Amino acid sequence: MEAPPLRWGILGSGWIAAKFTESVKAHTRQDIAAVGSRSRAAADTFAAQWGIARAYDSYEALVTADDLDVIYVATPHNLHHAHVQLAIEAGKHVLVEKPMALNCAQAEGMVAAARGKGVFFAEALWTYFLPKFDVLQQVLDAGAIGDILSVYTEYGEYLPRKHRIFDARLAGGPLLDLGTYPVSLLAKLLGVPKKVVGIGQADCAGVNGQLSVVLANARGALGTMSTTLYGFTPTNAAIVGTSGSIRFNTEFHLPGSFEVWSLDGSARLQYDEPRGGHFEGLYYEAAAVAWAISEGQLESIWRPLDASLATMETLDAIRNAIGISFTEAGLTE
Repeated sequence: MEAPPLRWGILGSGWIAAKFTESVKAHTRQDIAAVGSRSRAAADTFAAQWGIARAYDSYEALVTADDLDVIYVATPHNLHHAHVQLAIEAGKHVLVEKPMALNCAQAEGMVAAARGKGVFFAEALWTYFLPKFDVLQQVLDAGAIGDILSVYTEYGEYLPRKHRIFDARLAGGPLLDLGTYPVSLLAKLLGVPKKVVGIGQADCAGVNGQLSVVLANARGALGTMSTTLYGFTPTNAAIVGTSGSIRFNTEFHLPGSFEVWSLDGSARLQYDEPRGGHFEGLYYEAAAVAWAISEGQLESIWRPLDASLATMETLDAIRNAIGISFTEAGLTE
């Protein structure tokens, strides 16, 4: 609530746009001032549902409105690149839903455009804006577990066949959706891998259905990641270092607690935080963006652009190792 209020435009009127708007309106003083969609009906419906003053029937009209400070891009993955570029060209600050882009080349172009235009740009990977991850970073910075030797991650959910994640035209499959969370943690802790090996299973819908990979960095530290569309998994992670380990007591990417163990398991510290559900904490990222923009920053200290680029480069490496490709006509690889 202390974050300085900015005037936000919501680009897209789907499920994640609604979740973001709900969280931000409930927990911050941010002004969700306008929404833009591909149709007048969709924009009007979204605006009426969330008490938004203005609705635009095109994305171009939204980003060129002269009374908006920042645009939240909430369209499907394959449209992020075009819509971020549209908002940046209009001189607007931008927060784009994860993943930032389809691949690292697209992401690098977006970052260059934002820096060239002198506008704020960040990826809305909300996990890294949570208090839990602030404390986790302090633990790592203090050297509580020594040098990291291995990181184990996984994330699976059951999703119905009608879900967009099964649509090959929308860059479907678990990697860019569920997989972004564990992959981003691996990239954060181990850096961009030097070697990736793995295996994937194709789904009859024409997308990848599940995959598992092992990554190694230049020091030989290992990371594992599995993700699936076929069922819910614990969605847990563990970080093993030369002098201790970190274990998450609930889903690693959601609000919740974690423990820091000594190497022999004889001592531990615990960080406690109420367990939170999916997307309850989206307001943290909105508040962080508002603080950054009001202070003249062009990126977020919680999700730096280099971290987003490292995640995209790691996602590319996994795709290349398993042979995942996006085949929608006109979709830029």
